[in-house]
Amino acid sequence: VKGKKIQDCKEKLIFELKMMMSSLQSVSSSGRTSTSEDNNNINDEDQEMTKLALASFQAREEQIERKKMEVKGKVESQLTRAEEETRRLVRVWEELEVLTDPMRKEVAMVRKKIDVINREIKSLGQSCQKKEKEYREVLEAFNEKNNEKTQLTSILVELVKESEKLRMGKLEELSKVLNPKR
Repeated sequence: VKGKKIQDCKEKLIFELKMMMSSLQSVSSSGRTSTSEDNNNINDEDQEMTKLALASFQAREEQIERKKMEVKGKVESQLTRAEEETRRLVRVWEELEVLTDPMRKEVAMVRKKIDVINREIKSLGQSCQKKEKEYREVLEAFNEKNNEKTQLTSILVELVKESEKLRMGKLEELSKVLNPKR
């Protein structure tokens, strides 16, 4: 951007010089008869105007160069500050790395242990659920068999009672047959 401004200023000054030169030539060729003294005066004026234009151009060039050097100095100053800040930040970063490194190793170890335990817990949990399911199934089968046994025991008791009645009845009959008079 600054280079473009400098180029624009140069082009403007060159244009102004050309305009001055053409106006001087048009004045000298305006149709009046000129004497050698007039020509000398015109040449002197031309030279003086050219010198003034060149001096103005040089002054502007010097001003542009000073401005350029000033901007360059500011940029270098900011770059130096930025480099110093970068070095400072790198140093702080390195110190942080040193500080966190021992903790990071311990944390990583503990996390690995937690992961191992989590896998074991998951396996044990699945095993526990499987065992609980088996326990419920076995308990249910046990209760069913126990109920069946209770029912069969009741039936057995009834059958034994009935069998005893029948046997007692038969024994009494046989007794009557053997002792008819009693």
